[in-house]
Amino acid sequence: MDQAKINVLLDREAIRDCLYRYCRGIDRADERALRSAYWPDANDSHGAYRGSAEGFIRFALGVFQTGSRNIHQITNILIDFTTPAEAAVESYFTALQRGPDEDGEVRQMLLCGRYCDLFQKREGEWRIAERTVIYDWLEEQAPPALLEADRFGARQPIGAHHPDDPVYALAKHRVLLGMDAERFRT
Repeated sequence: MDQAKINVLLDREAIRDCLYRYCRGIDRADERALRSAYWPDANDSHGAYRGSAEGFIRFALGVFQTGSRNIHQITNILIDFTTPAEAAVESYFTALQRGPDEDGEVRQMLLCGRYCDLFQKREGEWRIAERTVIYDWLEEQAPPALLEADRFGARQPIGAHHPDDPVYALAKHRVLLGMDAERFRT
């Protein structure tokens, strides 16, 4: 395989990794991960929100404070390189979102759709420059009546916001062991 094909594979993987960081950022209320998915000058058309990615991030951070719960899954990632430094990316998502509405009543929604993103590569890094969220399915669901501790029972640990989610302890463990990404690139 020649170097050009290897570079395309590496670029594809970097774009996928960025999409996954976005999901972790939203689901774990991890501001750093969320910000790492967007370029500072990016725009986002996200349902009722339309504006800068910075504005969307501030909006999301406000939602995180309500104790909301989000689960996002990304599938069917199609990447079309329009130039060596730009890619049109369509990725399907399923999101289960639960949290209080404006009146404080807990709502739960199942959302399915697609992220249609313009990715740009700047200084060797791929991030979202423009995002439009297309909704294909919306279903309001009855939120569970039981508290999470009662519903999950012995199924522990329960996912949590940053930094309390167990995944962050795993990341700290890896750093202590010296198992960073650079080690695996050689």
